[in-house]
Formats: sequence, C-alpha cells, structure tokens
Amino acid sequence: MSGLRSRPTRVVLSALGIAIGIATMVAVIGISSSSREQLLDQIDRLGTNMLTVEPGQTMFGDSAKLPLKSVEMTRRIGPVLTVSATGNLEATVRRSPLIDAESTGGLGVRATSPELLRTLDGSVRSGTWLNTATARYPAVVLGAEAVKRLGVDSVGAQVWIGGRWFTVVGVLNPLPLAPEIDRSVLVGWDAARRYLGFDAHPTKIYERSTDVSVEAVRDVLARTVNPRNPEEVNVSRPSDALAAKAAAGSAFTNLLLGLGAVALLVGGVGVANTMVISVLERRREIGLRRSLGATRGQVRTQFLTESLLLSALGGVAGAVLGGAATVAFASYRGWPPVVPAWSFGGAVGATLVIGTIAGLYPAMRAARLSPTVALTTA
Repeated sequence: MSGLRSRPTRVVLSALGIAIGIATMVAVIGISSSSREQLLDQIDRLGTNMLTVEPGQTMFGDSAKLPLKSVEMTRRIGPVLTVSATGNLEATVRRSPLIDAESTGGLGVRATSPELLRTLDGSVRSGTWLNTATARYPAVVLGAEAVKRLGVDSVGAQVWIGGRWFTVVGVLNPLPLAPEIDRSVLVGWDAARRYLGFDAHPTKIYERSTDVSVEAVRDVLARTVNPRNPEEVNVSRPSDALAAKAAAGSAFTNLLLGLGAVALLVGGVGVANTMVISVLERRREIGLRRSLGATRGQVRTQFLTESLLLSALGGVAGAVLGGAATVAFASYRGWPPVVPAWSFGGAVGATLVIGTIAGLYPAMRAARLSPTVALTTA
C-alpha cells in the first residue's frame, strides 16, 4: 500500500485501464439482463396464449385465402376463449385527397371485428373502440404509429380512404404482440364491405386460449380453419418473436463482452508496465531489503501483492461504475435495473487473474536482483 501511495498519479492511470474493462463488462451484462428482464416481464404481462393464423400459398405458388367461415370455425375449438380477425384492404389512407396516392407512409387499411381489442388485450388512448354502430359507418380507429405518420392527433379529425372521408373515433395504445396493428387504420367489417369493396375474407385471425391448451389448439388450428387445405394455413405465436429478440440480445451481449475483455487486457498490459517501471525505480529498496534478510520469495510476494492491489483498485472502481451505468440506463429506458451478482464475482475474479498475470514477471524480475548489484546501480 505504501508503494502505491507514493505514486498516486501513475496508480490512477494504470488502474483506469482495468476500471474501463471491468465497467464495460459489468455494464454490458447488467444492461443485457435488464433488457431481458423487461422482455420477460412483457411476455408474462401480454401472455403466451395467443396464436395467429394467416393464409399461406397454394400448391401452385399462388397466395391462398382463408375461408369466409374460418373465424366461426376457430371459435368452435373448445379451449378457445376469444377470436377476432382483420382483413387487408387495397385502399390507401391519406390526410387529404390532395396528397399523392403513392405517399402511403407505410400504413395499411384493415377491416376488423369488434372483438379485436379484447383478443389483443389492447387499450384505447383516446376516443372509443369500434362498436356495432360505428363499425357500420365510415369511422376509423388509428394505431399508435399511424397517428404519428398521419399527423392526426385528435378524435373527430377526418382522413381520406378509398375516395371518401372517414372520421377518427379512437386512437390505440401500442400493441407489442401485433405491431402490424400499430401501423394500420382500422375500419369496421361491415363498413369495409359497404364502402371499400372488402370481400370479407379474413387475412389474419387472432385467438386466445387457456395457457395449458395452447399447443393442443395449435395442433388442430390449421385443420379447423381450412379443413380442405390445411397446408395453406400458417399458424404462429407472436410471443415467440419477443423470445427470439431476447435470444438475439444475448448474442449481441457476447460481442460486447469480447470488447470489454479486450479493454481489460489492455488495462492488464498497463499494470504490467507500471510494475516493471516500479521495479527499475526501486532497486535501492529491493537491495536494502535483501541485505536486511528478505528472501527472494518475500520480494516476489511484495511486488505481486502490489500488482493485485493495483488491479483490485481498478476492478472495484469499474464494478461500481458499471453498476451505476446499468441503473442509470435502465431507469432512462423504463426497465427494471438488474445487475446479476455473478457479474460482480466475475469482475473480481477477472481482476485477480489479470493482476496475477501482470505482476508475475515484474515480481520475478525483482526477486532475481542481487543485493550488491541493486545497491550499486541505485
């Protein structure tokens, strides 16, 4: 400790490399764990009991269609709790007829059934959801992203769809399990048939069943929706996309951990360099200790301990900085801050390993110095 206190500036600069490496690794692990925890909480909150059905392709490669009665057929499956559907329309939505018809902003117009909001477990941010009355007239509900792209932020405004005005009656909150709805303008099923030429074939069915029967429903859903051609039906579970996102985040975390390991290695080289210089500057001290009876092992232990203390100083500072960075970033993003205890343990272990490796050569070099030569050259 005395040896470190005598050179505070050099010690701080040397420990900084270790601190950056440890802080990077702890922060990467913490932020990744916080993000994963947020995703898992979101999956638990949204549920994994929702399945979606979409048309696939025919044996000739053409786009298939779901039968007109597919929603009713799905509703007859015993464990199914609620079913709804949407249908894609060829109409475009614009703020006014003066805007170029090709400027769609990536928004789609979809016919929908009144049960959609309940099935998706969604909520209305302002206004109301479509009901049996408004679903028959030129009224629309806007998805969360559609509001931003259209620049329409108030209920009662009008948008231009299929050559006529439609009145906005509601705006939805984001739907993580159905991002396509966020980018859509929703029209009632009957209104779509009356005003927009909708053929009433659903293009996507959403259903929720009991948690324990999801796989059983998934096994029979395609044959129930289209008994004649079940191979033309695609069944998926939206929550799987969130789980895949969490898995992809883990792969990215490994890359960042590699970068942190490189920074830690560079910090270890700085510690080794500091200890080598320390040995050269302290030859008189080494010679005096040896002359007073210190063994080579004691000298070696002294310098190795200094290296470990120097690395530990950087490691503790880095762990604190990494934890603080994790809490700050997670709080900013609205995630639950999670820093696994093993990450701090790993940080301490990595620090000790780096300190040992970095101090081994300088310690052995100091131990090999002859007392006579050390005192003479000093």
